[in-house]
Amino acid sequence: MTDWDLRNLRVLQALDECGTVTAAAERLRMTPSAVSQQLSALARQLGAPMLEPYGRRVRLTSAARLVLGHAERVFGQLERAEAELAGYLHGEAGEVRVGAFATAITGLLVPAIGRLRAEAPQLTVRVVEAEAADAYGLLAVGEVDLALSLSVQLPSADDPRFLRFPLLSDPLDVALPPGHPLAGAPGLRLADLAGEPWIYGAAGPWRDITLGACADAGFVPERAHTAADWSAILAMVAAGIGVALVPRLASAGRGGAAVVRALPADLPTRRVVAAVRVGTEQAPPVRRVLAALESAADAATATARNVKSY
Repeated sequence: MTDWDLRNLRVLQALDECGTVTAAAERLRMTPSAVSQQLSALARQLGAPMLEPYGRRVRLTSAARLVLGHAERVFGQLERAEAELAGYLHGEAGEVRVGAFATAITGLLVPAIGRLRAEAPQLTVRVVEAEAADAYGLLAVGEVDLALSLSVQLPSADDPRFLRFPLLSDPLDVALPPGHPLAGAPGLRLADLAGEPWIYGAAGPWRDITLGACADAGFVPERAHTAADWSAILAMVAAGIGVALVPRLASAGRGGAAVVRALPADLPTRRVVAAVRVGTEQAPPVRRVLAALESAADAATATARNVKSY
């Protein structure tokens, strides 16, 4: 296979555009003899003459025009590559795969993608829904470039494979049935609900978060019903069969008939964390997506502060 020299092809292109060796040399800031030498070297390399006499001048041969047609397409492709690389280096192009659990997709990732589509339309974010417990596994094997998970799912802090970026402390609210005696009680505390039937998952991070928050309030919740889907949990609460802790990212705009109360005296939270593989944190597209997620988290935090409590 021929080892193409782009410099010689540029000289051939300049000669075609300028018409004479002298004019091509002036454009390229070379001597006419250097231009002739490079064209001769190209001819030897390809085994075909590039120039032929034309009166007192020279012109491109048919072989040279054939080569030049392909060269111009190559130059165009290289220019596109340079433009894409410049976009990549500024975090404005490329692709980032993000693994995230459902409420992080809704509350953080979707707003971040909306911002990126306006600011960096050539940057593609591909979403992979994954339970918080599974996000690090996808990151470790390279199926995603960035993972959104919960602090309760973090690998050991000294795990050398990952870098972590805290994003959000998501407040935990309590969902109560309409008409519940404490639905409108001022200064509601989590401990006030110690004797209630509770709804939460049988396993996974949300079970751990619920048990941890209730333990901090001094009791162990009785699990009357098992569910993990937030719509199902809120529907069950609205039907009056139990109470539940719900993260604000999950309950915002979807409480329905359930009464969702903040717990400012207890301040239970879950912490949302972004993670990347060590060595990828400086990739401009990854940095750009992280910055958009941090902005979305700041906006979510500001909104959470405005939630009124009784």
